[in-house]
Amino acid sequence: MTCFPLQRGDGDPTFAADPGGLWSAFGTPEGHASVLVTHAASKVTVRAWGDGAASAVESAPGMLGLTDDWSAFDDAGFLATLPPVVREARRRHPALRLPATGRVVDALVPTILEQKVTTVEARRAYRYLVRRYGTPAPGAGTVAPAGLMVAPSAEAWLRIPSWEWHRAGVGPQRSDTVMRALRAASGLERLASKTAEEAAAALKSIPGVGVWTAAEITQRTHADPDSVSVGDFHLAKFVGVALTGERTDDAGMLRLLEPWRGHRQRLVRLLGLSGIRAPRYGARMTIQDHRFH
Repeated sequence: MTCFPLQRGDGDPTFAADPGGLWSAFGTPEGHASVLVTHAASKVTVRAWGDGAASAVESAPGMLGLTDDWSAFDDAGFLATLPPVVREARRRHPALRLPATGRVVDALVPTILEQKVTTVEARRAYRYLVRRYGTPAPGAGTVAPAGLMVAPSAEAWLRIPSWEWHRAGVGPQRSDTVMRALRAASGLERLASKTAEEAAAALKSIPGVGVWTAAEITQRTHADPDSVSVGDFHLAKFVGVALTGERTDDAGMLRLLEPWRGHRQRLVRLLGLSGIRAPRYGARMTIQDHRFH
């Protein structure tokens, strides 16, 4: 559950699951790493391979949410203020944490790809580009699952030609935003040492990166407990139905969540685990495919 937001769908080439546990692959300042996380008898074990193995293991507590402090949320007085549906979700998921990877570029690119398109389109594009321009993970096909990939570095993303973005189904507006953001890649990675609020402000200064994109990034990189993905196509409706039984808009969602400011992302995550599903009305967004036109 904690790592779920880091994986961009079941086909994300940078993640894999096998009987041994959950695999992920990513770059570190020292090099690439393949990481295996196993859980047995209340014990979590992290092993890594590759030049970046030591750095990856060192960053594992943040990725696994172990640096995310829920003590104030779990205080009996605070829990008493929560809607019953949230209290029940927390009771059933006491181990839920928010991840803090510190890997801003790895979060930024797939998030920009998800702007104003369906999830299916965005994840298809991300899979295509990672498989084509990423790097096989250390030990892939031997110690790690075959096909496990490390996403492109900032420099590699910047070298992708315009026709390949088109072939991936990514329009110029989104690819241009990726390019603008990554031209300051060193500055982006320094945001990992900033607070979530400072990082979000810096991200929003990039043309094409707004409130939704910044929130989606800091939720993954900083374990931001309060960010809300304002502008999400479904989220406000879902939160409204979950808390009141009625659909609402972004302004209404923020009003509903305001009593728990400081923990609003935690509430959203728990509502997502509550089993509640908002009914969907209207026509589905048509998935466009202009890759070969």
